[in-house]
Amino acid sequence: MILLSDPRLQQLPIHENGEPLVDTGSALLLDSRERDCAGTYSHVRSNVLERLRCAGRSLPKGTQLLIIEGHRTTSEQARRFDLYKQRIRASGITDRTELHVRTSAFVSPVGVAPHCTGGAVDLSLADAAGAELDMGGPVNGHRTGDERSCSLEAPGLSALAQRNRRLLVKAMSGAGFVNYPTEWWHWSFGDRYWALLTGAQAAVYGPVQ
Repeated sequence: MILLSDPRLQQLPIHENGEPLVDTGSALLLDSRERDCAGTYSHVRSNVLERLRCAGRSLPKGTQLLIIEGHRTTSEQARRFDLYKQRIRASGITDRTELHVRTSAFVSPVGVAPHCTGGAVDLSLADAAGAELDMGGPVNGHRTGDERSCSLEAPGLSALAQRNRRLLVKAMSGAGFVNYPTEWWHWSFGDRYWALLTGAQAAVYGPVQ
C-alpha cells in the first residue's frame, strides 16, 4: 500500500496545465457536510468535473454520485494535518517518523495533498432521491473512530456495502481516477499520487488557491 508519506511523491515533477477550478454543484449532487465559508469544497478542476460526470453516467439507473468535498486550501489542509497528528500523538506515538506515517494514512502532508490541487474528490453514492447508500462505513470515519471500515477492502462488510463499493470502484476507475486505499471515498486524477500509481512522468495539477 502506497501512503501519502511515500518520499517518491515529493520527487515527482508537476507540469501544471492551468485548468480552472469549477463548481460541481451545477452538474452533480452536492452534499453540504464539508461546506466551508468560501465554498471551495464544491470545486474541482474542469477535467475532473467532466470525468466525474462520465463516472456518474456509468452507474446503474437510480444511482448517482454524491460529492462531499473537492478542493481544499493549503491552510485548511495544514490545520487538518496538525489536528490529526495531535490525536495520533495523544495515542502514545512519539517517534517522529512513525507519527508522520500514521498521520499521513488519513490526512495528507500539505506538500503532496491531492485536495489542494483540485484533482481530488471525496464522494459516495446516493439513490435517485439523494439518500446516501450503505457504503459500509462513513466518509471520514477516521474522525469518529471508525478506522476499521475506512479502507477500500475493509473486512467484515455486508454484501450490500461490498456491492456498492464495487459500483463506486468500477465507475471511478473507468473514468481514470485512482483511489487512496485507506479511504474508500477518496479518488483523484492529475495529482502526484495519481501520477505515481499510473506511472505518469509528472502530475498535471499542483496546489491552487
